[in-house]
Amino acid sequence: MEIPTLELQSTSDHLSIPVIGMGTAVARQNYDLATIKEAIVEAIKAGYRHFDTAGLYKSEPYLGEALAEALTHGLVSRDQLFITTKLWSADAHPGLVIPALKRSLQNLQLDYVDLYLIHWPISVKPGEYIFPVNKEDLLPMDFKSVWADMEECQRLGLTKSIGVCNFSCKKLEDLLSHATIPPAINQVEMSPVWQQKKLRDLCAANNITVTAYSPLGAVGARWGTTQVMNCQVLQEIARDKGKTVAQVILRWVYEQGVTLLVKSFDNKRMRENLEIFSWALSEDDYIKINAIHQSRGMPKYEFISENGPFKSAAELWDGEI
Repeated sequence: MEIPTLELQSTSDHLSIPVIGMGTAVARQNYDLATIKEAIVEAIKAGYRHFDTAGLYKSEPYLGEALAEALTHGLVSRDQLFITTKLWSADAHPGLVIPALKRSLQNLQLDYVDLYLIHWPISVKPGEYIFPVNKEDLLPMDFKSVWADMEECQRLGLTKSIGVCNFSCKKLEDLLSHATIPPAINQVEMSPVWQQKKLRDLCAANNITVTAYSPLGAVGARWGTTQVMNCQVLQEIARDKGKTVAQVILRWVYEQGVTLLVKSFDNKRMRENLEIFSWALSEDDYIKINAIHQSRGMPKYEFISENGPFKSAAELWDGEI
C-alpha cells in the first residue's frame, strides 16, 4: 500500500514525509534483534516508509540492521525511506550535538537521516542515557547554542531537516525568534483526547508540520495511558462505522492535516493501522469528538524537580496542560 505524503513547508528541497510512520520505542519491552528486524521488514512490505527512532530508545542499531537487510534485498531504496532520530537530553549541550548524530548514523548504518529532532526541551548531565532521568541531573538547555548545532547538522548534510519534540507554543516562539533554519516539525502527544489545537494553529502559521506521537495512548508502555482507547465516544463511533477504535483515532489525526506515528509489531494490526484512507469521519462524528474532555495523557513529571529548570507541569508545558 502506498502511504500519502506531506511536503515539509520549511525545507527548501521539497522534502516530503509519509503521513503515517512506524515508531520503534522498544527499549523497555525486551524485544530481541530478530523480532524487531522481522517487524520492520514486514512493515516495509506493508507500505511503511517512515521509521522513527531515538538515541534513548536503544533501537537505532536494530532499525539499522533491518534497513540494511531491506535495502540489500531490494525491498526499498534509500530515497523512498524517511528516517527520523532524536537528540537525547544528555547530548543537548553545545559541542555534543554533531557527535551524537554521527553516532546515530553509525548505529543506523546510514549516511544521513531525513529528520533530526531535539527530543525534549531540557538537558541532563552529559553521558546519562537513562529514563526516568535522575532529577539531580536536570539542567536548563542552552537553546540558542544547541539549535545552532542542529542547524550545522543540516548544513553538513548529516540530516535533511531538523525539528523539535514536546515544544509548547511559548518554546516554539522563543526558538523561532533566533533560528536561522526554522524547525520543520514539532513532534508532540496528540489524540482526540488531547487535540492540541492552539499548538497546531501556531505551527500552521509558521509552516511547521506537526507529528502526533502515541495517538493511541501508548497502551502497554510504561509511559502510556488507557484514556484514549477507553474513550466511550470513540468506541461508539467505531461501532457505528464498523471500524476499530484505533482506526477511528488514526483517521481523526490524519484529517487534522498532521502526520502520525504508530507502533505495532503485530502484522494484522500493522496493516489495520494503514486502512484509514478510503473513508472519512462525518460532521456528527466531529461534534462528538470535539466535545471530548481534554486531558494530557503524558505530563512527564519525570522532568519536574524543585531544583531543576521546570518546577511544575505548568512550567514544563507553559500552561498547556
